[in-house]
Amino acid sequence: MSLLIYGAYGYTGELIAEEAVDRDIDVIVAGRNEVKTEHLAERLDCEARPFALNAAPANIDDVDVLLNCAGPFTDTYGPFIEACLQTKTHYLDITGELSVFEAIAERDREAEQAGICLLPGVGFDVVPTDCLAGHLHDRLPGADGLRLGFDPSGTISKGTLASVIEHAEEGGKVRRGGDIVDVPPAHRSRRIDFGQGERDAATIPWGDVSTAYYTTGIENIEVYTAMPKPMANAARFSRLASPVLGFEPVKRSLQALIRATVTGPSERQRAEGECHIWGEATDGETTVTSRLKTPETYALTVDAATTAAERVLESPPEGFQTPATAFTPEFVLELDGVEGFFDE
Repeated sequence: MSLLIYGAYGYTGELIAEEAVDRDIDVIVAGRNEVKTEHLAERLDCEARPFALNAAPANIDDVDVLLNCAGPFTDTYGPFIEACLQTKTHYLDITGELSVFEAIAERDREAEQAGICLLPGVGFDVVPTDCLAGHLHDRLPGADGLRLGFDPSGTISKGTLASVIEHAEEGGKVRRGGDIVDVPPAHRSRRIDFGQGERDAATIPWGDVSTAYYTTGIENIEVYTAMPKPMANAARFSRLASPVLGFEPVKRSLQALIRATVTGPSERQRAEGECHIWGEATDGETTVTSRLKTPETYALTVDAATTAAERVLESPPEGFQTPATAFTPEFVLELDGVEGFFDE
């Protein structure tokens, strides 16, 4: 049983490839850059398979599971989904891009007919929040409102920043009445106790606006992150710059700058960092609250993505899945260093 990791020489992809090899998974490292791919394969003592996206079908035909770590995922998911449906290869990725979740969800029936699993978001976005959403729904099955949030530590990688730039002009998103609707950036603020006392927080267009709906069926969803009031105010004013960020030359220039100057968190930062996850579900009369404490976001991504790949290699579900529908909400509790669920 083989796992092909595409974008394996990127910051997160390389960490996942190292972990997968340590777990004795039959790993193939892949990516567009031949030199980087082959150097990584030599270091990890595994197969190298450099190829461009348009050559995906011929390069994954003999692969059981593809784990896509190459962002922005809006550029890479499409060719891979088509190739996976054609070759009957299970598809996983570590996207956090809301539009990508929605687009992949639309391929559910095709995936079922092909007998394959389409499972995006097996990293920090959205494993802990998606599992928390599923847990809250189990606690209050009649809930019609769901709010999730997180308070992270540490820095972010160039791949994550590139994805942020890719979608910056789209503004905020929430789900209302089952539909994803546009709202201004940081349109709603509140005080939230993520697990260490109350902090200021504001809404963001996180992937759970898409995935939590498929996990729970709850039609009204907002996602928050800890955000000091000055930062939330700056985010609200950022909508004035959205048209500029949507201009393709500006977007590509910013992404090139990120690739040249940004690195991810150090090994020490990954080991020492942590994140607090909060959620509440309500049916209008009763509100239930639960929390999680997780390792640093990239450390969790490496563990979650590798563990999800192992699960799909062993016993794959079919069709479009979220982490909680594929593996149950307790999946997050099986990851190293995760503590919870803490229920109120």
